[in-house]
Amino acid sequence: MSYILFDDIEIRLALMPFTLTRPVAQIRLGIFTIAEKWEYYLKQSVFYGTQSYLEKKYPSLAAPDAIFINGAVCPTLELFEKIQALKEGQALVQGTTTLAFAGKTIKEKIEYASPLCIIRNCRDIFQKNGAAIREDFKRIQVEKTGHAISDKNTIVYNAGNIFLEPGVKIRAAVLNAEDGPIYLGRNAEVQEGALIKGPFVLGESAVVNMGGKMRGDTTIGPFCKVGGEISNSVLFGFSNKAHDGFIGNTVIGEWCNLGAGTNTSNLKNNYGDVSLFSYKTGKLENTGTQFCGLMMGDHSKTAINTMLNTGTVVGVCSNIFGSGFPPKFVPSFSWGGAGKFEIFNLEKALEIAGKVMARRSVELSDTDKAILQHISEEALKAVGKI
Repeated sequence: MSYILFDDIEIRLALMPFTLTRPVAQIRLGIFTIAEKWEYYLKQSVFYGTQSYLEKKYPSLAAPDAIFINGAVCPTLELFEKIQALKEGQALVQGTTTLAFAGKTIKEKIEYASPLCIIRNCRDIFQKNGAAIREDFKRIQVEKTGHAISDKNTIVYNAGNIFLEPGVKIRAAVLNAEDGPIYLGRNAEVQEGALIKGPFVLGESAVVNMGGKMRGDTTIGPFCKVGGEISNSVLFGFSNKAHDGFIGNTVIGEWCNLGAGTNTSNLKNNYGDVSLFSYKTGKLENTGTQFCGLMMGDHSKTAINTMLNTGTVVGVCSNIFGSGFPPKFVPSFSWGGAGKFEIFNLEKALEIAGKVMARRSVELSDTDKAILQHISEEALKAVGKI
């Protein structure tokens, strides 16, 4: 049997800018991406039902007998078993949300009543991250045996709630897992003076720099480098926030860089609800939550001492610099700051992306270039340049 993780169109729109460069199921939540969570249950690789310009990187499958699973839904054992029992033409639904269906045509809907973790919008990524870390950590503890912390100058609280993969390096740090688990991935590094409070994830080969303050409900994806203060945030992978500065209630895509002293506001001075730009409506929408920082798409960057307002959304391949606060919405392929933004030339953006990726020994492939070109063309259309 083949399994296809499909993008719910409404959810995909709500998850932009992150879904501009990936299917919904490729979003990281907890220790793993949603796709990786499903592959664990299914014991096989998955296919994707996503936008055509993404299909070369995230392959689809034309199979009439496949089972389609909503890519925004995190698996549970019960849900997995219900999906396995689906017959041709049957669908599992929860309210108006289709969870999964078998075959091409839905003839019968079966209501699924048990609670589920469904990522419906950008803020769900950080709001549900702490619970996701706890769930993923339970699985890790059952599957594997962790390594012990050998450094005598590292202080540990609740060592049984800390898991180290092979190759982890820690020096003179403080790890407090009393309020939630701490997971350190293969070859990750925690440098001198770092303070880490669980729930917390440090992905493969990622680094917490000297003196970094990592607060709970935070995931630092693989090959990231972080420092300063980070609270309740998710960095997907290959991104840097290596220097002092604060980010909180924030989601950062891949291949991003926050310059030294970059700070995000995650709480308004009047303690009111935060508004966030919606790609669906093209305007600011009330999130109904007090805490919300930065949502930044892949390959975007900030210069040193950049200040970002509460609830700022930055698209793909944008570069923010200069004094003052930039707008709360920075479209993809924008270059500038508070005073003025210009269109970021595609060839220049690809050149920079290639240099950034080469530092991690990763090539900017023709497939990646085509995805970024598509996003660039859509951005130009939005401002009437095409």
